Amino acid sequence: MREGGSGVVATSSTSLELSSNSNSSNGSATASIELLSSGPPQVILERLKDYGQEDTFALWDELTLDERHLLVKDIQTLDLSRLDRIIRCSLGVQGVPSPSIEPVPEPSVSTVEQRTLDQREKWWNMGLKAISQGKLAVLLLSGGQGTRLGSSDPKGCFNIGLPSGKSLFQLQAERILCVQKLALQSVNEGSAGFVPIHWYIMTSPFTDEATRKFFEIHKYFGLEADQITFFQQGTIPCVTKDGRFIMETPYRVAKAPDGNGGVYSALKTSKLLEDMAMRGVKYLDCYGVDNALVRVADPTFLGYFIDKGVVAAAKVVRKAYPQEKVGVFVQKGKGGPLSVVEYSELDQQTACAINQETGRLRFCWSNVCLHMFTLDFLNQVANGLEKDSIYHLAEKKIPSVHGYTNGLKLEQFIFDAFTYAPTTALFEVQREEEFAPVKNANGSNFDTPDSARLLVLRLHTRWVVAAGGFLTHSVPLYLTGVEISPLCSYAGENLEAICRGRTFHAPCEISF
Repeated sequence: MREGGSGVVATSSTSLELSSNSNSSNGSATASIELLSSGPPQVILERLKDYGQEDTFALWDELTLDERHLLVKDIQTLDLSRLDRIIRCSLGVQGVPSPSIEPVPEPSVSTVEQRTLDQREKWWNMGLKAISQGKLAVLLLSGGQGTRLGSSDPKGCFNIGLPSGKSLFQLQAERILCVQKLALQSVNEGSAGFVPIHWYIMTSPFTDEATRKFFEIHKYFGLEADQITFFQQGTIPCVTKDGRFIMETPYRVAKAPDGNGGVYSALKTSKLLEDMAMRGVKYLDCYGVDNALVRVADPTFLGYFIDKGVVAAAKVVRKAYPQEKVGVFVQKGKGGPLSVVEYSELDQQTACAINQETGRLRFCWSNVCLHMFTLDFLNQVANGLEKDSIYHLAEKKIPSVHGYTNGLKLEQFIFDAFTYAPTTALFEVQREEEFAPVKNANGSNFDTPDSARLLVLRLHTRWVVAAGGFLTHSVPLYLTGVEISPLCSYAGENLEAICRGRTFHAPCEISF
């Protein structure tokens, strides 16, 4: 297991102030506390005034010496010049009209009905070859807790109730193991030059320790510890609508994770882009943790990506209905780049617009956070997002020293990368085969563990029947099914020897 950095960057001037007042010797520490008893450190206070954030020390006189020390340390972790640039740029785009949007051009999308068996086989083999050569790495976005699921654990630890009792992390790890086996078989079983798939897992300050422990306890689910790298996304202060820091307590600035798009700056500051290059990685498969059907390191998608020669690609599903709460891919202006527009940004007329030729929604390609990028492009994205410093603003009730305060969380999203892509391709997949989101607790109307579990069981039931197997069941079949271990089959292949002529009683797990 390799360690990645946190993605936190310190401001040079405040870091110097910290080093001058907080040396490791007891005498220096005492001197630091004595200085804090006389008033806020002048250098830091002046620095805060430069950026209009001097109110951070507003309650200084009410703090104990220990609390003053905590406040100073908290401020010293902040890159004030960078934060000032982000706040000004992000607030500055409010009210600025967005470019007009156009439907995604048809040539940019590979639809399910267009694909031939020969194409699928070609892409599958191309993908397996690239994987066997170590050109693909996998990036998991796993910074969220399962709060909406009724759990304080990282989402990936969640058990959606499958017969096996496997967590989301285990399902994904075993799919990586299966793809590795398929890739090895495709070139030469026992090939000495085979390179395992490296798995980069982005956590947050709220999930990092628990995620690492979960993997350790479960012995990395059969993967080698050194083929997994954990790293943390950054946090960013919450601000008022005029850009002032909100204080969570009198001695701590309120902070929140910087969004799943924080992965780009985290990869850069942690030097993991260089790590990937050193490993020979050319392509990165990026996905979110809360999809029970995610095809991690999908050879077909990789082969399609390589064949198209683009720098960015995404799997998409057709929008189920006009008001579905999903972001959709659009083209920004005539001939502009493909981008994602959130459902909240589409007015009803646009969301319901129909293509008269096809009878389908004009804006129908839903983003489901299944992306592929070249490594070279990721370097460009990290630099571009840092230079532009524009974050999405989310109005939230922020816990603060004054109770809950109306404020703003600043976030970047994983799909922000597409704005920088000169070439993008979309790859349609069947929702019922690759998209089983786990976002809300059971009892909610959609995207629950129960709904995800049924999608998995129904898909695997179809695989068993297609492979010549039979099912019996004591409850209605639409409420149950069978689970096939990812170690047996990645996407329904190689099941005849296990299933043909056999009868399985649902619900159950089929494994070796």
